[in-house]
Amino acid sequence: MIVTVNAYFIAIAHKNERFARIINSNYATFDGKIPFLIARLLARPRNAPIEKISGSDLVPRLLQEAGSAGKRVFMLGAAPESNAIAVEIARSRYRVCAEGYSPPWKEYPFTPQWRDECRRRILAFRPHVLLVALGAPKQEFWMDDEREWLQEAGVELCIGCGGSLDFLSGKIRRAPVWVQELGLEGVYRLLVEPKWFRMKRLLASFIMFRYVFK
Repeated sequence: MIVTVNAYFIAIAHKNERFARIINSNYATFDGKIPFLIARLLARPRNAPIEKISGSDLVPRLLQEAGSAGKRVFMLGAAPESNAIAVEIARSRYRVCAEGYSPPWKEYPFTPQWRDECRRRILAFRPHVLLVALGAPKQEFWMDDEREWLQEAGVELCIGCGGSLDFLSGKIRRAPVWVQELGLEGVYRLLVEPKWFRMKRLLASFIMFRYVFK
C-alpha cells in the first residue's frame, strides 16, 4: 500500500491515530512540495537522499510499468466520466489491461452494500494493481479495511491516488510546473475548482506547521 503524503495528510495524522498508523506502516511518499522541502531542511544527515514523488507523477509511471509487465490495473473512484476516460487512456496509451468503477459518493464508514459492490467488481477482474481515488483519508481507510481479501485476490499494490484520475483523464488540468515548484498546487486546484471542501482542506493544510516546528 502506497500513501502519498502531503501537508493535509500530516495534519490529519496528528489528530487521527489510525491514519498515522496507516502512513507509518506502509510505503509513504512526499506528495506535497512544502513537506518535501521541510524534510530536506530537517533531515539528518543533511545529505539524506530524499525525493518528492507525487501521486500524479506516480500513477502514469505505474501504468507504464504495468503495461510492460502485463499487469492488470483496476481504477476505483473519481467521477464516472473521469474514471471511464482514465481507463481508456490506460488501455490505449499504456497498453494496460484495465477496468474501473466509480461508486456513488459516500461518507466513511461505507455501507455494507457499497463495500460489497466494490468487492464484487474487483474480484471479477482480479487486478494486480489497484488505484483508489476516493479522497483522503477515506481511500486509505478503505484500503486498510479491505487489505486481507485484496491480498488473497492477488492484488500486489494499492495506491490512494486522490485526484490523479481526474488529471489522467484530462478533466482537470494539473497546475503548471512553476506553480508546483512553489508548492501552490492546492491553491491552483481551488482556483480552477472552487469548492468549499477544497477551501477547508487548504486551510487545514497550514496546521502542519504547528506540528513540524513545535
